[in-house]
Amino acid sequence: MYPVFDGHNDLLLRLHLAPENREAIWLTGEGKGHLDLPRMKAGGFAGGFFAVYIPSPKAHDDPEYATAMENPPFRLPLPAPIDAASAQPVALSMVGHLMWMERAAKGAFRIVRSAAEIRDCMARGVIAGILHMEGAEAIGPDLDALHAFHALGLRSVGPVWSRPTVFGHGVPFAFPATPDTGEGLTEAGKRLVRECNRLKIMLDMSHMNEKGFDDVARLSDAPIVATHSNAHAITPSSRNLTDRQLAVIRESKGMVGLNYATSFLRRDGRQSADMGWEDVLAHLDHLLDRLGEDHVGLGSDFDGATVPKGIGDVAGLPNLTAAMEAHGYGRALMDKLTHQNWLAVLERTWGG
Repeated sequence: MYPVFDGHNDLLLRLHLAPENREAIWLTGEGKGHLDLPRMKAGGFAGGFFAVYIPSPKAHDDPEYATAMENPPFRLPLPAPIDAASAQPVALSMVGHLMWMERAAKGAFRIVRSAAEIRDCMARGVIAGILHMEGAEAIGPDLDALHAFHALGLRSVGPVWSRPTVFGHGVPFAFPATPDTGEGLTEAGKRLVRECNRLKIMLDMSHMNEKGFDDVARLSDAPIVATHSNAHAITPSSRNLTDRQLAVIRESKGMVGLNYATSFLRRDGRQSADMGWEDVLAHLDHLLDRLGEDHVGLGSDFDGATVPKGIGDVAGLPNLTAAMEAHGYGRALMDKLTHQNWLAVLERTWGG
């Protein structure tokens, strides 16, 4: 069984929405969602990015949205911005849940701040967790909160989710559509990029629109990374990356984590989990062709998306890796895709 290091999950949102049930959600499993400690161990989940995400009043998984995404074409409206004063208490609650997860796991889970700590965790069979922020609403334009969250362990930031922030603009959920959907970074966004570079906080381009992506590529001295995105050439969703963007990522020695969300995998853009491996493998093949084998990994979006029935949840990761092996990926490539490439890009971003 391959150890899988994962680019993105939304378990902290599940804990935030049901704090009274967090012991069942995390420690024993409750038969819901994609992630819990027992299933992570069963599936070979070695670690990943745990996202702080501020939900919109009308979230993207609203039933009306889900109905639209099952019947392409669609273009969902961007949710309204959320200010820092509203976002910070939610973000702090989620950081608290992550810290509680570490305590409650009694040595089985550790919050990590360096690639060396990840390697140590993997060597000892401890699940490694990176504190990530998906949408930087909890960081005000003065960036003071960035330093506070960094002190709490923040090591990865996506300046936007799919709604505008004081830093830039996200793409709407739309199919078929391109990521060229709005303006680039604001002046505050440019300051955020520079300060993240200085602090060696990884910048995540998933959800960023094309002009914002280009601004980050011009300003940043770090690898360009999309933690959970797919190939626009295979599935023309606004959330997927064009071949031009993939070339920029390759040039920067960055990487892309394959998103398991069905609406970004299926060629027809539908959200249905009733799909085989063909489209999953087509995305991987395309990413490998455009990025090279050192710049592709996995970025599940567990607990934040509908995933193919063949995966089901984190315990189904061996089904995915078996399909990749059957497709012809050898052991050396599988090691890179499942974990080695993530560790290498984090070392390039964070330093040793």
